[in-house]
Amino acid sequence: MNTQDLLDQIAFIKEIDKVKYIQRKTKLFNSDRCENDAEHSWHLALMAIILAEHSNESIDVLKVVKMVLIHDIVEIDAGDVFIYDTAKNYSNTDEERLAANRIFGLLPKNQAEELIAIWEEFEAGETDEAKFAKSMDRLEPLLQNTSNDGGTWKEFGVNYDKVYEKKSVIQEGSKSIWNYAEGLIDESVEKGILKKE
Repeated sequence: MNTQDLLDQIAFIKEIDKVKYIQRKTKLFNSDRCENDAEHSWHLALMAIILAEHSNESIDVLKVVKMVLIHDIVEIDAGDVFIYDTAKNYSNTDEERLAANRIFGLLPKNQAEELIAIWEEFEAGETDEAKFAKSMDRLEPLLQNTSNDGGTWKEFGVNYDKVYEKKSVIQEGSKSIWNYAEGLIDESVEKGILKKE
């Protein structure tokens, strides 16, 4: 056993506990309480396992689970950026790159390199696994907002066009889930919980 590797792994495990304290804008299903990043990542991991059969392509489910479990760890340093934020772009940033190098860098070299590569693959969104992982990441808040009478859409004045633009990424990972999601978006407009301008 390599004692230093174990100590490095324990240091990483302690560091990522901070993910539990990062509050997201979206709220839990049928709730007024905001979700935290750890809850979000756990939910996406289970969604990926349960919904994998709906992927457009055959995928490595374990890799998708790894992606969704680690994709927001960088927010320990970089903070959470609301997907509909108009001041800061919701995409890979220099802050996130520095965070990935620092946080994953706590691990032994081979594990650090693996997790950084998986994080980069998710961010790039080009592989079948990354496309499906991003589909899960966009679906969960949609389900939350529809369960919360418009949730963050109402709270932050987000309109149909913006929601449709951000959520249409789902189809790249799963056309069948996108069909379902698109129906939810249209239904939200009909119910008056999502405004068309």
